[in-house]
Amino acid sequence: MPRSQDDVPDFQAFDQLSAERREQWLEQLFTLLRQESISHDGTGMDTCAVMVQQLLKQAGLQTRIFDEGQYPIVYGELIRDQQLPTVLFYGHYDVMPPDPLEEWHSDPFAPEIRNGKIYARGAGDNKGQFLAHIMAIQSCLELHGQLPINVKILIEGEEETGSRSLPIFVEQHRDLLQADLVYTSDGPQHVSGAPVVLLGVRGALAIKLTSHGAQWDNHSGNKGNIVPNPIWSLVHLLDSMRSRDGQILVDGFFDDVRAVSDAEAEALRQLPFELDDLARQVGYAELDMDGESYYRRLTMEPTLNIHGIHSGSTGKGIIPAKAEAYIDVRLVPDQHPQQVYDKLARHVQQHAPDIIIEQVMSVPPSRTPVDLDIIQTVIQTVTEAYPLAPVIQPGMGGTLPNYVWTDILKAPSVIVPYAPYDEANHSPNENTGVDDFLYGIRCTYHLLHRLAVDAARATV
Repeated sequence: MPRSQDDVPDFQAFDQLSAERREQWLEQLFTLLRQESISHDGTGMDTCAVMVQQLLKQAGLQTRIFDEGQYPIVYGELIRDQQLPTVLFYGHYDVMPPDPLEEWHSDPFAPEIRNGKIYARGAGDNKGQFLAHIMAIQSCLELHGQLPINVKILIEGEEETGSRSLPIFVEQHRDLLQADLVYTSDGPQHVSGAPVVLLGVRGALAIKLTSHGAQWDNHSGNKGNIVPNPIWSLVHLLDSMRSRDGQILVDGFFDDVRAVSDAEAEALRQLPFELDDLARQVGYAELDMDGESYYRRLTMEPTLNIHGIHSGSTGKGIIPAKAEAYIDVRLVPDQHPQQVYDKLARHVQQHAPDIIIEQVMSVPPSRTPVDLDIIQTVIQTVTEAYPLAPVIQPGMGGTLPNYVWTDILKAPSVIVPYAPYDEANHSPNENTGVDDFLYGIRCTYHLLHRLAVDAARATV
């Protein structure tokens, strides 16, 4: 059905308000950024949770703090009418430690604006992004007196340490959190500078392999050919898992991989791609692939990666007593972490039964179909809110706890990052752009309107 003239967005009132509130919004962000909230050691976590709750109250939401995990979960809602659509915004107030401090050009907890960018720990990951949702809700109430839809928002404090309490919380509070859409703003925009709509994440499975030899290290000359070297056992096992051309050889590894849909394949073909730029970004000039292959491998195919091997010494000739290898597996729908681990364990038992395999952590993958009506509404929202057309990516290569929304809450989930592609999250000099922050508020403000309009049109 073609859109009526009434559906055309009118940003005039919001843009005027944005110009008037710009300094106020930035100061609210700066106040939040000054508050340390490091989940790795607990610094400032409770204080920051209370600060976030106060921001939600000031925006007009009913709020509550849940102390059911290691750190508080801050929740807010404003329910206008149960018959209207409901969006659940997700974010996190915890940040990574700022180390190494000597590489920062300014104090990580004293935000500064330089060349149009706000530099501070948490500016992009994730305080600047979830604050954009809060400011948008407040702006909508100020301009219109009420929200056009129902809004819920959940801000947690354990994302940087694995979101260990989040799955349990969502399972126990499904009725409270029920929504038609979960909307997350986290991570960077596309390298081209365009906004990006992400519809899923790869899961992760981390394992540790341990190979034992003698009870202690031995001299490689005096005991060479006498005691076994556990490194060789480990190397032979690793070699049995993957062929020289990159094919994963673990039996059944690909059995449950979901086929790429026609809509997803088309979305992959439409993604912008510059091989030379990518080669420079990763520091590998020999890279050779087309855009569709790149995005398919990055988002639609699982991986088996060795990210560490520890044993022995580089400074003396020994036969080490122990060797360890650390592997991460990136999973795609419909691979289940435990089932993949069981297949890896069987492979180890068949090829090197003396080597010990342990599961370190796991996060399931998730994906939301691109052709859902509500996802098309999100895409339309981003298209109308930004000067550049959005990049639509069926999945991202990395891992977030997105499965709690798609698998536990049973809601479609979308990730629309508001930070620039060079936000340097987790690194020194983390940043977000002033304009990126303001456009994030603009986009969320329009999302509230667009979800209401499209829902009303669907009932006609």
